[in-house]
Formats: sequence, structure tokens, C-alpha cells
Amino acid sequence: MFGIDNLKGDNIKFKIFLICILLLFVVSTSAFSVKNMLGFDEDSKDIGEIAVENSAKEIRIGYFPNVNHAQAIIGFGNGDFQKELGTDIKIKDRVFNAGPSIIEALFANQLDMAFVGPNPAINGYAADNESLKIISGASSGGVLFVVRNDSNINSVEDFHNKKFASPQIGNTQDVALRKFLLDNGYKTTDNGGDVKVLPAANPDIFTLMLKKDIDGAWVPEHWGSKIIKEANGKLFLEEKDLWKPDKKFVTTQIIVKTDFLKKNPDIVKKILRTHIDITDWLNENKEEGIKVFNDQIKKISGQEIPEEILKDSFDKIEFTYDPIKESLFEMAKNSYEIGYLGDTMPDIKGIYDLDVLNQVLKEKRLEEIK
Repeated sequence: MFGIDNLKGDNIKFKIFLICILLLFVVSTSAFSVKNMLGFDEDSKDIGEIAVENSAKEIRIGYFPNVNHAQAIIGFGNGDFQKELGTDIKIKDRVFNAGPSIIEALFANQLDMAFVGPNPAINGYAADNESLKIISGASSGGVLFVVRNDSNINSVEDFHNKKFASPQIGNTQDVALRKFLLDNGYKTTDNGGDVKVLPAANPDIFTLMLKKDIDGAWVPEHWGSKIIKEANGKLFLEEKDLWKPDKKFVTTQIIVKTDFLKKNPDIVKKILRTHIDITDWLNENKEEGIKVFNDQIKKISGQEIPEEILKDSFDKIEFTYDPIKESLFEMAKNSYEIGYLGDTMPDIKGIYDLDVLNQVLKEKRLEEIK
């Protein structure tokens, strides 16, 4: 039709050009016809785009090597999450020290989902309320304020000129420590006071206590019990005693990137189904749970945790898929009061999306989260 066969050899480039035009025309026409047959209008996304959006090949999940994250540690270590997802979707899990680092990774598109404390989730949502959703709880309690036996701290009156540590600036224990100091009339050195709060990774906090470089720390389990048993520490208070009347407060929850949840609800559902199964198993099989947890911690860190420390830790924690929402809203107020949320209290009422969790609970004939 285009007289290609009549062209001379020195017009080969022109022949190729015309053939490409023909191929593009055929492909475009075919795609248009298929889209019309399936009922897509001209503004619809390309079929290839839709397929990609609904066929994630991997999910990247973050967590901490702490007792409060036991479901993650056991589930990833034993392969329970991977078994539920099957062979088509690969899990890439990643260990972090504290929540702010997880939120940074989420914003940098290095994570899709994470087990994390409430305050980092609050900070992330306040910065961008389209970025993440809380989709389940994981644990309540399991946070201790410990001080050195020789620090001469016996009451809140003894905090002047003392140095305390928390796992990271802006993480849940950091906010709790600073709010407790504020409620008891103390200012930190960065706000003109005489009490210093030092951010340090949990293993480093343990070392700092051993070296007597700090007077105390607000830490999650198992680190609190480890400091008491092995670093000349004593319990000043359990954070749960500050939460009236039922001593319940969220310490770990599961968050997910909002766009990942929208595009991959089935993947999220499988993760939550396994999370609920592990949670119920832990609550019903405490002694075996301690052993399995310790086996997996050894794989992560190369060291086991003494059994007596783990028993103390597990006694202080409630594993739950209930996000205990009221406590998170209270934590948001605390974070605002110590100056972490800017000049205006952000609206975080939309931070939860519990639809998938409640679907799983309904299927398992368990009570849904209202």
C-alpha cells in the first residue's frame, strides 16, 4: 500500500520508519479496541497500569527486635507470614531501633508496612495525613522507667541535674519520659531546664547504664528487665500505672502506606490474618511463645535473652490486635504539649482504617473493633 517494495536499497531507513509506523498503529488500535470491549472510557487508566497496581510482587515490612514486637519476630522468623502469602508475593523484613526511623523509611518508599509505636505514627500522620493508616494493634504495656541503684533517685524530687535516656527523639518512650518530667515540674536542658534527655539505641542505653553515664532510662521490654537484672538498675515505675483506670495503652501497632492498602487489600488482609493467629497463640501458649521468640531473637542478634528476663517481660505485656484508640489520642495531646507537633494541635481523627481488620475478625467470629 505504501509502495515499500519499490523503494531502492539506499532507502532502507525509510522502509524501517514506515514499518514502525504500521506497528504502532496496529498496537494502538488493538489496545483501544480491548479497552472499549471491557467498558473503559478514554480517561481510564491503561490496562497495564491497572494490572501493576493490583499485583504487588513483594511487601516490605519493618519492626523492632523488642518483646513488644513479638508477633513480627515470630511470624517472620518462622515464615508464618510468608506461608500465608504463598510463593507469588515475597516478604522483605527489616529491623529498626525506633519508630522515627521507620516513618522516615516509609516516606522514602523503603517500606510498605511496619510494626511501630504510636507517637511516630502520630508524627507521620500529622506531617502528611495521606501517607499512612493504622490498621491494627499489636501490644499494650511493657514499658519501664528504670534508674540506677546508686543514682540516689528515690522519688521525683530527686530528678534535678540527672541524665536520662530514651531510644530516639520523638519515639513513644521519649514522649512519655518528657511528658512525665513536665507533669512533675521539670524542664529538659534543651528547654532551659536541668534534666538532660539523651537519645540512644536500646543496646547503647544498656551500656550507658553499665558505665554509669546515665542515671536512668524510659525503655520498652525486654530492655527494662535486662537493665534491672544485669546493669544495676531498679524499677522506678511501669508506664501502665500512669494509665487510668484500666492500665491499658498502645505500645505497638501496625501501620501501612495508604496507597499500598488501597491497591493491595488482599495482601494486607493475609498479613492481618496471620497477625491475629500469632497474637492468640502467644496469649494461649506463653511458655512456648517465650522459647520460640528467643530462638528468633538469636537469629537476629546472635544472642539469646536469659529466660528469667523474658518471663518478666512477657508478664508485663498484653499482646492484642485492639489498637486501643483512646490511648493514642491521649498520646497525641502529650506530644503536642511537649512541643513535638507544632503550634497547632493537628487533627488525627482519620488516622485509623480498621476495615480490613474487622473483615478478618468477622470471618474468625471474633468481636470487631468498634
